[in-house]
Amino acid sequence: MDVSEDEFDGHLQELRRGTVVLASLRLLRDAGYGYGLLEQLSAAGFPTDSNTLYPLLRRLEKQGFLTSEWNTEEARPRKFYRTSDAGLRLADTLTRDVQAIAAAAKNLP
Repeated sequence: MDVSEDEFDGHLQELRRGTVVLASLRLLRDAGYGYGLLEQLSAAGFPTDSNTLYPLLRRLEKQGFLTSEWNTEEARPRKFYRTSDAGLRLADTLTRDVQAIAAAAKNLP
């Protein structure tokens, strides 16, 4: 049975969706704003849309994994996010887990 391209892409999207948290936490070690993060994620192979990213950023901030501050010095105010100490610990843990899962998957027959 052949798998349709849409089904194949759906599985890839599902896998990537689960790794956007990790990618965001790692990329926001250096402060960044939402649109810039969208571009960084896409360039790194994690294409994400704003309807997914902004609620994720708010959730991670509420959970204490990100901090934020407004930059009002430019013509258009931007909210900058940065990974908190708790977020750094989570990113390190998730990175180890992803590496372990990838190694285990690679060793499957």
